[in-house]
Amino acid sequence: MIKGNKIYQQSIEELCEEYRANNVITKEQFEKFGVKRGLRNDDGTGVVAGLTRVCNVHGYLIEDGQRIPDEGRLVYRGISVADIIEGCEKEDRFGFEEVVWLLIFGKLPTQSQYDRICKMLFENRDLPEYFLEDALMKTPSKDIMNKLASAVLALYTYDDNPDDLSLENNMRQSLSLISKLPAIMTHSYQVKRRHFDRESIFFHPFDPNHSTAESILNALRPDMKFTRQEAKLLDTCMILHAEHGGGNNSTFTARVVTSSGSDIYSSIAAAIGSLRGPKHGGASYKVLAMMKDIMENVKDWTDEEEVGAYLEKILCKEVGDKSGLIYGIGHAIYTLSDPRATILKTKAGDLAKETGFDKELALYELVEALSPQAFKKVTGYDKVVSANVDFYSGLVYQMLGIPQDLLTPMFAVSRISGWCAHRIEELTTGNRIIRPAYQALPQKHGYLSMAERE
Repeated sequence: MIKGNKIYQQSIEELCEEYRANNVITKEQFEKFGVKRGLRNDDGTGVVAGLTRVCNVHGYLIEDGQRIPDEGRLVYRGISVADIIEGCEKEDRFGFEEVVWLLIFGKLPTQSQYDRICKMLFENRDLPEYFLEDALMKTPSKDIMNKLASAVLALYTYDDNPDDLSLENNMRQSLSLISKLPAIMTHSYQVKRRHFDRESIFFHPFDPNHSTAESILNALRPDMKFTRQEAKLLDTCMILHAEHGGGNNSTFTARVVTSSGSDIYSSIAAAIGSLRGPKHGGASYKVLAMMKDIMENVKDWTDEEEVGAYLEKILCKEVGDKSGLIYGIGHAIYTLSDPRATILKTKAGDLAKETGFDKELALYELVEALSPQAFKKVTGYDKVVSANVDFYSGLVYQMLGIPQDLLTPMFAVSRISGWCAHRIEELTTGNRIIRPAYQALPQKHGYLSMAERE
């Protein structure tokens, strides 16, 4: 049978029907055994699976067993991310590098430590000899996240000591991966452009004086030109995406793989695979597609009635991708606000007029404002929802000229700092393989000979 032909397809469909007939688990069965699907409690809060000093994500209060909506706060090692960004702005410098230090070591770097981490990240940014040719150019991928994962796994073979789980070795490996992932991303994108899009390819050298954000823009711009304002906005995006607690899907994945005693390359590649999903880091693509649909079908972007009516159609599964979801609105933890979205919206406003995106930004803000009442009108539930980071991140990246292919990869090159911090914490404090239980549903079947089977 040849994959894709009618006979093969029919066979696959029959096999799927066979699977469905024998593998039903109902919602009632989950409830009977008290299973917390998705490791979530009945009120939507996460099941406590561990302890961490790396990050705290606050979005609500608990009073008499009920969730009370509250303003969102994101705290890295005890310091509000908003304060970190404000502090970097006051001193007119880039902050992602100091966040890398903060997340891994637990305190803000001194000037000498800041200079040291910047120097280390630059010195480790270049890929191993022939890695570009062998691991990236010979095996191009249309999907850059796929390429990031496979490239990280390939780095295992270039490591003389890949399986040593000592703190010293994992510190070395972590800083190397945090340094190299932006280079892998930008180089993989260039290869993708050449192989699949038939466009010119270019690999610019890295400048030792550039921050990580500047290095990325330098690698993506044909003329290597960008403004300091653009680089600092990208730096802000990277700070906001750097970490989000141990319970987010990709970080938990990294901790689970780490707990088995596996190497860092397997752990980070698995986290990248998790982040790639549309329910996690891939959500920004969904937001852009939804907003494009709204822009094409709503005549007056400033008309609240017309925009609100279209949002109601989205929720009723009549338009858009007919999922019934307003992408980028609502979050598992944040209620009244997502601090990352709040900061990004403010930063986007500073650049919108300069880049010609002021009308688009106004529409985004209107969709954010009207979504809660549209949700209430359609569902009848008075649920508190607000824009999450994915709602504005895609628009900000558009303003910066970041290709759509790199929306989730940009998330990954930022979040790897958090993944590495959690991996090191898991290695040094966890010391036990993560192994939750699954309830087996009662089944009793006697063995039948081939002739007796129907």
